[in-house]
Amino acid sequence: MACNRFRVFIVIRVLLMVVNIILLVYLGIVTHHVISALILGAILAYQIVDLIRFSEQSNRKLSRFFASIRHSDFSSSFSDERLGRTFDELNRSFNEVMTEFRNQRSAREEQFNYLQTVAQHVSMGILCFDSEGKVDMYNPAVRKMFGLNHLRSISDLSAVEPELPGILLSLRSDDRKLIKLIVRDELMQVSAYATEFRMRGNEFTLVSLQDIHAELEEKEIESWQKLIRVLTHEIMNSITPISSLASTVHDIMIEPSEESPRLKSLSQDEVESIQNALSTIRNRSDGLLNFVEIYRNLTRIPKPSFRYFPVAELFDRAEQLLSPRMMEMGITCKCNVQPDELMLTADPDLLDQVIINLILNSMDAVKGRENPEIFLRAYNGQNNRTLIEVKDNGTGIMPDIIDKIFMPFFTSKKNGSGIGLSLSRQIMYLHKGNITVRSKPDEGSVFILTF
Repeated sequence: MACNRFRVFIVIRVLLMVVNIILLVYLGIVTHHVISALILGAILAYQIVDLIRFSEQSNRKLSRFFASIRHSDFSSSFSDERLGRTFDELNRSFNEVMTEFRNQRSAREEQFNYLQTVAQHVSMGILCFDSEGKVDMYNPAVRKMFGLNHLRSISDLSAVEPELPGILLSLRSDDRKLIKLIVRDELMQVSAYATEFRMRGNEFTLVSLQDIHAELEEKEIESWQKLIRVLTHEIMNSITPISSLASTVHDIMIEPSEESPRLKSLSQDEVESIQNALSTIRNRSDGLLNFVEIYRNLTRIPKPSFRYFPVAELFDRAEQLLSPRMMEMGITCKCNVQPDELMLTADPDLLDQVIINLILNSMDAVKGRENPEIFLRAYNGQNNRTLIEVKDNGTGIMPDIIDKIFMPFFTSKKNGSGIGLSLSRQIMYLHKGNITVRSKPDEGSVFILTF
């Protein structure tokens, strides 16, 4: 009976209404007791209203349940001990759903607090704004970086630098930009990296900001020191013999005297020595001038003329140019482009220089090796970036010099100029890409161009 209380209550109410209707008919029609009939009619109306209310309890519970969800009010609970097991199960289901909602909201709040703590703690500036420039979130590192107490809109950053708001609003997903600012009379070089996402039906941009001025200065000083060492080495190699030979020619030709210097009487052997010395001085001077001209050419790379072309054409031109020499050396060259129609937006003439230079380096590396092989490969890597690899099974690069091979004029070859890899790096920089190398001694090397 307990499990059917709701049905029993409905049946009882219906039976009472039937009895009331019979009595109402009897008193009103048979015995003509009008007042009693009116009283019974009022009682019948109340019974009907009570039956409707009783039968609509489930609807009211559902309405209250959905209202609680709509307003995120998960503190409500549902119970009714008078209506039987069916309603107990319904109440238990409602309460379980409300408990799960409370747990989910608590987990989201904990996750939000965790992420907020991380954002507040990191030293890197984090700035989030919508497409209209309204700031949704920023951490203390941004306040400290720009010296602002409040930041409600990106336009507020114009107080730091008038062009800064426009720069940040122009950033798109995966964009990187180096921004130079002067804040509180100090130069800052801020590296900005952006990503875009959608939330609450709106587009947002999240930008990470990091002042790398100190790191750039350190790298710049280190680069200058390396370049100065190379320049000093090359210049000294030419100046030292020139100075020594000039001193030798002076001693042969000039008669030392307290009054005024005089030319000596020269023998044929001395004339030949002077001629050889002057010839050497001229050759070394020409070599020094050529060195300076090469250095100047490194700073005069033309601006790329971008075109959209198949990568396979790049490999075909390099192979056609170098295949006769590779055949003479017994070198096998293999090319692989995935997919076959892989396209690239770049300056093909400048990239020809890079690919040819890398292949020439590989040819030198595999010289004298058993089964020498060079492998050219192009494919799409992560983030849909195009990669080109030039791989060989040559002698490899020693670990102590691998970080120096891209320095201008550094070379481990007897007849090398030391500008090929440096030139290749600058060309890749003009293409907004980079060149990296992986190598193991006696196993080979692979140079990777990333666009």
